Amino acid sequence: MSRSVAPLFEPFAFNGLELANRVVMAPMTRSKSPNGVPGEDVAAYYRRRAENETGLIITEGTTVNDPVSKGDANIPDFHGEALKGWKHVVDEVHGVGGKIMPQLWHVGITRVQENAPYPELPSAGPSGLVKPGKQIAEPMTKDHVQRVIDAFGRAAADAREVGFDGVEIHGAHGYLIDQFFWEGLNQREDQFGGDLTQRTEFAVKIIEAIRREAGKDYPLILRFSQWKQQDYTARLAPTPDDLGAFLKPLSEAGVDCFHASTRRFWEPEFDGSSLNLAGWTKKLTGKPTITVGSVSLSGEFIGSFMGESSEATGIDDLLERLEAGEFDLVAVGRALLVDPAWARKVHEGRFSDLMPFDPKALATLS
Repeated sequence: MSRSVAPLFEPFAFNGLELANRVVMAPMTRSKSPNGVPGEDVAAYYRRRAENETGLIITEGTTVNDPVSKGDANIPDFHGEALKGWKHVVDEVHGVGGKIMPQLWHVGITRVQENAPYPELPSAGPSGLVKPGKQIAEPMTKDHVQRVIDAFGRAAADAREVGFDGVEIHGAHGYLIDQFFWEGLNQREDQFGGDLTQRTEFAVKIIEAIRREAGKDYPLILRFSQWKQQDYTARLAPTPDDLGAFLKPLSEAGVDCFHASTRRFWEPEFDGSSLNLAGWTKKLTGKPTITVGSVSLSGEFIGSFMGESSEATGIDDLLERLEAGEFDLVAVGRALLVDPAWARKVHEGRFSDLMPFDPKALATLS
């Protein structure tokens, strides 16, 4: 390390949310909540990160109230009995001075029915396509679309009532909202289909529902990505103009901050510029952005799910970009999953103490 870490530990605020620093815990699915209810171990897991200087925690994806919203019974819900468990999580994080948001999620057509609750029900997607050209279900009815929009709004209201500091909407990685964004899976001919701008309508309605239910002063983050789990090379927006057209209705609907998900944060998004996806998003919208993607690790995260370990690395390039104002916040995933004290160690300059990522960590709540 040759650069000062000071820019990473400067305070930051958006829509009334004041953060002690720029370190964000990225949402990472853990499947450690039996029957959808987070327990004491989940609360302790998040508390450990908060008490070690993680400025904002975004929880693992939590599913909204729709029977086909999740693919695993141990993924946490964000409705019903689960809210009591989340209240305890919030109290534990706030008790050590932390800030926390739930990520609100619907897996959509990627749900594997035989492994999911309600296996007798078909999975839901805008056009029933699990990947381009492969249809496995009927398109979502307009009534079902509206129920899901309402479920996101209700979840945000519940988040505020429980005491969360805001919410993040999961609009990335080929899950339901992203399925509406992606032309390959959205062949609808109603108001929720059409060109790239028109395909934002489902997300826009969700954002508007959240604003109605939780208020305009409640911090709202939208996570989005170009790549999909169905196709790592997919691109919603092949040019800056396309990206601007895509982001404009989402920004105007009420997104406070964009979480631009990439597999490697250092990769430029478009030819002719070194800006990454978060950098372009900030430039085009003027809104705060979060960068993410293999921060502080030698290997990108897809490999981790295939059993690959990653060594801890320096963050000089990250710090240079942050100091230049390319983005505002930095989401750390696997490095924080394996090492609860990652932020504190970086702040104290203890880079030799950073833990490498071992895929075995995925099986535990360390």
